[in-house]
Amino acid sequence: MVKADRRIRDDEGHGSEAAVPDESGPDLTAAPSLRDQAYAVLEELITLRVLPAGSLLSETSLSKKLGFGRTPIREALLRLSLEGMVVVLPRRGIIVAEIDTRTQLKILEIRAELERLVVRHAARLATAAQRTRMLALADKIRDTARAADGRAFMHVLRECHAVTAEAADNDILAEMIRRVHGLSRRFWFAHYEKYGDLEKAADLHAARLTAMARGAPEHAASTSDALVEYLEQFTRSTLGLAA
Repeated sequence: MVKADRRIRDDEGHGSEAAVPDESGPDLTAAPSLRDQAYAVLEELITLRVLPAGSLLSETSLSKKLGFGRTPIREALLRLSLEGMVVVLPRRGIIVAEIDTRTQLKILEIRAELERLVVRHAARLATAAQRTRMLALADKIRDTARAADGRAFMHVLRECHAVTAEAADNDILAEMIRRVHGLSRRFWFAHYEKYGDLEKAADLHAARLTAMARGAPEHAASTSDALVEYLEQFTRSTLGLAA
Protein backbone atom coordinates (compact mmCIF):
# COMPACT_ATOMS: atom_id res chain seq x y z
CA MET A 1 0.00 0.00 0.00
CA VAL A 2 1.38 3.41 -0.95
CA LYS A 3 1.42 6.12 1.66
CA ALA A 4 -1.53 8.51 1.40
CA ASP A 5 -0.57 12.06 2.33
CA ARG A 6 -3.46 14.33 1.40
CA ARG A 7 -7.22 14.33 0.74
CA ILE A 8 -8.59 14.85 -2.75
CA ARG A 9 -11.92 14.51 -4.49
CA ASP A 10 -12.47 11.51 -6.68
CA ASP A 11 -14.26 11.55 -10.00
CA GLU A 12 -17.62 11.02 -8.31
CA GLY A 13 -17.03 14.14 -6.22
CA HIS A 14 -16.50 12.47 -2.86
CA GLY A 15 -13.59 13.17 -0.57
CA SER A 16 -11.13 10.32 -0.25
CA GLU A 17 -7.64 9.57 0.93
CA ALA A 18 -5.56 9.44 -2.27
CA ALA A 19 -2.56 7.18 -2.40
CA VAL A 20 0.14 9.38 -3.92
CA PRO A 21 3.92 9.20 -3.76
CA ASP A 22 5.32 10.41 -0.46
CA GLU A 23 7.55 13.45 0.00
CA SER A 24 10.68 11.60 -1.13
CA GLY A 25 9.30 11.52 -4.68
CA PRO A 26 9.76 14.23 -7.32
CA ASP A 27 7.40 17.19 -7.53
CA LEU A 28 6.78 16.86 -11.26
CA THR A 29 3.88 19.34 -11.37
CA ALA A 30 2.26 21.78 -8.97
CA ALA A 31 -1.26 20.46 -9.50
CA PRO A 32 -1.33 16.98 -11.04
CA SER A 33 -4.66 15.69 -12.28
CA LEU A 34 -6.24 12.67 -10.61
CA ARG A 35 -5.32 10.65 -13.70
CA ASP A 36 -1.68 11.70 -13.40
CA GLN A 37 -1.64 10.94 -9.68
CA ALA A 38 -3.15 7.51 -10.28
CA TYR A 39 -0.67 6.86 -13.08
CA ALA A 40 2.30 7.83 -10.90
CA VAL A 41 1.19 5.49 -8.13
CA LEU A 42 0.49 2.54 -10.44
CA GLU A 43 3.70 3.02 -12.43
CA GLU A 44 5.70 2.97 -9.20
CA LEU A 45 3.91 -0.12 -7.89
CA ILE A 46 4.63 -1.94 -11.15
CA THR A 47 8.25 -0.73 -11.34
CA LEU A 48 9.00 -1.83 -7.77
CA ARG A 49 7.16 -5.15 -8.34
CA VAL A 50 4.58 -4.54 -5.64
CA LEU A 51 2.36 -5.41 -8.59
CA PRO A 52 4.55 -8.09 -10.22
CA ALA A 53 4.44 -9.30 -13.81
CA GLY A 54 1.36 -11.43 -14.43
CA SER A 55 -0.77 -9.73 -11.76
CA LEU A 56 -4.44 -9.44 -12.71
CA LEU A 57 -5.67 -5.88 -12.19
CA SER A 58 -9.19 -4.70 -11.50
CA GLU A 59 -10.38 -1.11 -11.77
CA THR A 60 -12.73 -1.62 -8.84
CA SER A 61 -10.12 -3.23 -6.62
CA LEU A 62 -7.45 -0.63 -7.43
CA SER A 63 -9.93 2.17 -6.84
CA LYS A 64 -10.71 0.86 -3.36
CA LYS A 65 -7.09 0.12 -2.42
CA LEU A 66 -5.55 3.36 -3.73
CA GLY A 67 -8.35 5.78 -2.92
CA PHE A 68 -9.01 7.06 -6.44
CA GLY A 69 -12.26 7.00 -8.36
CA ARG A 70 -12.61 4.48 -11.16
CA THR A 71 -12.29 7.07 -13.94
CA PRO A 72 -8.70 8.16 -13.11
CA ILE A 73 -7.76 4.51 -12.53
CA ARG A 74 -9.19 3.57 -15.93
CA GLU A 75 -7.36 6.45 -17.63
CA ALA A 76 -4.10 5.57 -15.89
CA LEU A 77 -4.40 1.93 -16.96
CA LEU A 78 -5.03 3.00 -20.54
CA ARG A 79 -1.87 5.10 -20.47
CA LEU A 80 0.08 2.20 -18.99
CA SER A 81 -1.22 -0.13 -21.69
CA LEU A 82 -0.05 2.27 -24.40
CA GLU A 83 3.38 2.27 -22.77
CA GLY A 84 3.58 -1.52 -22.59
CA MET A 85 3.40 -1.74 -18.80
CA VAL A 86 0.08 -3.58 -18.76
CA VAL A 87 -1.77 -5.72 -21.29
CA VAL A 88 -5.51 -5.66 -21.90
CA LEU A 89 -6.82 -9.17 -22.60
CA PRO A 90 -10.34 -9.41 -24.07
CA ARG A 91 -12.75 -11.14 -21.68
CA ARG A 92 -9.93 -11.75 -19.18
CA GLY A 93 -9.08 -8.29 -17.89
CA ILE A 94 -5.85 -6.37 -17.46
CA ILE A 95 -2.55 -7.92 -16.40
CA VAL A 96 0.87 -6.50 -15.63
CA ALA A 97 3.09 -7.17 -18.65
CA GLU A 98 6.00 -9.58 -18.46
CA ILE A 99 9.56 -8.22 -18.51
CA ASP A 100 11.37 -9.44 -21.59
CA THR A 101 15.15 -9.10 -21.78
CA ARG A 102 15.46 -9.30 -25.54
CA THR A 103 12.78 -6.66 -25.94
CA GLN A 104 14.74 -4.48 -23.54
CA LEU A 105 17.79 -4.70 -25.80
CA LYS A 106 15.65 -3.41 -28.67
CA ILE A 107 14.38 -0.60 -26.47
CA LEU A 108 17.95 0.42 -25.70
CA GLU A 109 18.70 0.74 -29.42
CA ILE A 110 15.94 3.33 -29.65
CA ARG A 111 16.91 4.94 -26.36
CA ALA A 112 20.49 5.51 -27.48
CA GLU A 113 19.38 7.69 -30.39
CA LEU A 114 16.71 9.56 -28.46
CA GLU A 115 19.06 10.23 -25.54
CA ARG A 116 21.70 11.81 -27.77
CA LEU A 117 19.11 14.16 -29.18
CA VAL A 118 17.54 15.14 -25.89
CA VAL A 119 20.81 15.75 -24.01
CA ARG A 120 22.24 17.87 -26.85
CA HIS A 121 19.11 20.03 -26.81
CA ALA A 122 19.17 20.25 -23.02
CA ALA A 123 22.84 21.25 -22.94
CA ARG A 124 22.19 24.07 -25.41
CA LEU A 125 18.80 25.30 -24.19
CA ALA A 126 18.71 24.79 -20.40
CA THR A 127 18.00 27.84 -18.29
CA ALA A 128 20.28 28.89 -15.45
CA ALA A 129 17.80 27.46 -12.95
CA GLN A 130 17.66 24.14 -14.80
CA ARG A 131 21.47 23.92 -14.91
CA THR A 132 21.61 24.54 -11.18
CA ARG A 133 19.02 21.80 -10.68
CA MET A 134 21.04 19.38 -12.81
CA LEU A 135 24.15 19.88 -10.68
CA ALA A 136 22.13 19.40 -7.49
CA LEU A 137 20.64 16.18 -8.88
CA ALA A 138 24.10 14.91 -9.84
CA ASP A 139 25.03 15.06 -6.16
CA LYS A 140 21.67 13.71 -5.04
CA ILE A 141 21.71 10.62 -7.25
CA ARG A 142 25.21 9.72 -6.02
CA ASP A 143 24.07 10.12 -2.42
CA THR A 144 21.06 7.82 -2.86
CA ALA A 145 23.25 5.21 -4.58
CA ARG A 146 25.76 5.25 -1.73
CA ALA A 147 22.86 4.81 0.69
CA ALA A 148 21.72 1.78 -1.36
CA ASP A 149 18.18 3.16 -1.27
CA GLY A 150 16.56 1.77 -4.41
CA ARG A 151 13.22 3.52 -3.99
CA ALA A 152 14.85 6.91 -3.41
CA PHE A 153 17.13 6.25 -6.38
CA MET A 154 14.07 5.67 -8.56
CA HIS A 155 12.54 8.98 -7.51
CA VAL A 156 15.76 10.89 -8.17
CA LEU A 157 16.13 9.14 -11.52
CA ARG A 158 12.68 10.36 -12.51
CA GLU A 159 13.68 13.88 -11.49
CA CYS A 160 16.82 13.63 -13.64
CA HIS A 161 14.80 12.55 -16.66
CA ALA A 162 12.17 15.22 -16.02
CA VAL A 163 14.58 18.17 -15.83
CA THR A 164 16.45 16.94 -18.91
CA ALA A 165 13.25 16.65 -20.96
CA GLU A 166 12.06 20.01 -19.69
CA ALA A 167 15.35 21.67 -20.63
CA ALA A 168 15.29 20.12 -24.11
CA ASP A 169 12.05 22.03 -24.72
CA ASN A 170 10.49 19.61 -27.22
CA ASP A 171 7.17 18.10 -26.14
CA ILE A 172 7.13 15.40 -28.82
CA LEU A 173 10.64 14.24 -27.98
CA ALA A 174 9.83 14.34 -24.26
CA GLU A 175 6.79 12.09 -24.74
CA MET A 176 8.71 9.59 -26.85
CA ILE A 177 11.60 9.28 -24.43
CA ARG A 178 9.35 9.18 -21.36
CA ARG A 179 7.87 5.90 -22.57
CA VAL A 180 11.32 4.43 -23.19
CA HIS A 181 12.50 5.55 -19.75
CA GLY A 182 9.52 3.91 -18.04
CA LEU A 183 10.21 0.50 -19.58
CA SER A 184 13.97 0.78 -18.99
CA ARG A 185 13.43 1.82 -15.38
CA ARG A 186 11.16 -1.15 -14.77
CA PHE A 187 13.73 -3.56 -16.22
CA TRP A 188 16.51 -2.04 -14.10
CA PHE A 189 14.61 -2.38 -10.85
CA ALA A 190 13.67 -5.96 -11.65
CA HIS A 191 17.33 -6.98 -11.93
CA TYR A 192 19.72 -4.42 -10.47
CA GLU A 193 20.15 -6.10 -7.08
CA LYS A 194 21.63 -9.18 -8.78
CA TYR A 195 23.26 -7.77 -11.89
CA GLY A 196 23.57 -4.00 -11.48
CA ASP A 197 25.89 -1.53 -9.84
CA LEU A 198 23.89 1.29 -8.30
CA GLU A 199 26.91 3.54 -7.71
CA LYS A 200 28.24 3.09 -11.25
CA ALA A 201 24.82 3.89 -12.69
CA ALA A 202 24.64 6.98 -10.47
CA ASP A 203 28.08 8.14 -11.59
CA LEU A 204 27.09 7.79 -15.25
CA HIS A 205 23.89 9.75 -14.73
CA ALA A 206 25.78 12.38 -12.74
CA ALA A 207 28.39 12.79 -15.49
CA ARG A 208 25.66 13.36 -18.03
CA LEU A 209 23.86 15.87 -15.84
CA THR A 210 27.11 17.76 -15.27
CA ALA A 211 27.89 17.91 -18.99
CA MET A 212 24.43 19.32 -19.72
CA ALA A 213 24.70 21.80 -16.87
CA ARG A 214 27.99 23.06 -18.27
CA GLY A 215 26.51 23.60 -21.71
CA ALA A 216 28.59 20.97 -23.53
CA PRO A 217 26.29 19.25 -26.07
CA GLU A 218 28.82 16.83 -27.56
CA HIS A 219 30.24 15.86 -24.18
CA ALA A 220 26.69 15.32 -22.95
CA ALA A 221 26.06 13.03 -25.94
CA SER A 222 29.21 10.99 -25.21
CA THR A 223 28.28 10.60 -21.53
CA SER A 224 24.81 9.53 -22.66
CA ASP A 225 26.36 6.90 -24.93
CA ALA A 226 28.41 5.63 -22.00
CA LEU A 227 25.28 5.30 -19.87
CA VAL A 228 23.34 3.39 -22.53
CA GLU A 229 26.36 1.16 -23.18
CA TYR A 230 26.44 0.26 -19.49
CA LEU A 231 22.70 -0.44 -19.53
CA GLU A 232 23.15 -2.71 -22.54
CA GLN A 233 25.91 -4.65 -20.74
CA PHE A 234 23.69 -4.90 -17.70
CA THR A 235 20.78 -6.15 -19.80
CA ARG A 236 22.90 -8.74 -21.57
CA SER A 237 24.21 -9.98 -18.24
CA THR A 238 20.68 -11.02 -17.26
CA LEU A 239 20.76 -13.46 -20.18
CA GLY A 240 24.34 -14.54 -19.61
CA LEU A 241 25.32 -13.01 -22.96
CA ALA A 242 28.78 -11.65 -23.69
CA ALA A 243 28.94 -7.87 -23.92
